[in-house]
Amino acid sequence: MKTIVVKCGGSVLSELSEAFFISMKELTEQGYAIVFVHGGGPEINEMLETLQVKSEFKNGLRVTSEQVLKTAELALSGSLNRKLVRLLEKHGLAAIGLNSSDNGLLQANFIDQEQLGFVGEVTKVNSAFLQLLCEQQLLPVLTPIAAGPNGTVLNINADLAAAAVANALKAEHFLMVTDVDGVMKDGELLPQLSEAQTNELIESGVISGGMIPKVQSAIKTFSDHVNQVHIVSGKKAFYQNGEWYGTKFVKEKVIS
Repeated sequence: MKTIVVKCGGSVLSELSEAFFISMKELTEQGYAIVFVHGGGPEINEMLETLQVKSEFKNGLRVTSEQVLKTAELALSGSLNRKLVRLLEKHGLAAIGLNSSDNGLLQANFIDQEQLGFVGEVTKVNSAFLQLLCEQQLLPVLTPIAAGPNGTVLNINADLAAAAVANALKAEHFLMVTDVDGVMKDGELLPQLSEAQTNELIESGVISGGMIPKVQSAIKTFSDHVNQVHIVSGKKAFYQNGEWYGTKFVKEKVIS
């Protein structure tokens, strides 16, 4: 089964366009099974602010106390997961929302409990269950929440959770949905990049700001199984008539 894993950040969910869902539909009609993993940073931040709970980041990871974890799980497994499932179904894609800590769908270990609290790194994915859902033509929508040791629940960086799912499923494509078309240089979209070229663009300042962690996450996703990683826009069509639109990262050098 051809599989595509899609990571969608919480900030992009409200900006997903009609054209984006048309691309999704076209891929399913071409026989691709799609699995979604979504984040929820902005909504988690808003809920924490309302509850007057302080939150900080270390090395790009949210330090997660018990209170922060409860808030994150409420935001991710509640409103955001429901919102994405309804959007997909509205556009003719049969979806099922899943809290990834249930039944060990995602399993993880603490990264550094003393420094980061309840933050984990995925160690196992129940790929057989996800494949079963895909075979039933259902589109799984996963939260980045995992089952930890001894009955704990751990918060997972959404990019890393999605990458773990893509590797476990041996996905043909891994899509990172953003609010931009892809990597730009001199006002032009770069359709393909290798790891070396990406690093050169970071060093030269062409890739800067918030795009840096996006491209670094894209590069880190490469494995023996995942060969093509795309940064695409959620505001427009990213796939149409067999053509991909966005920046594709590949292992081999493709631009001279």
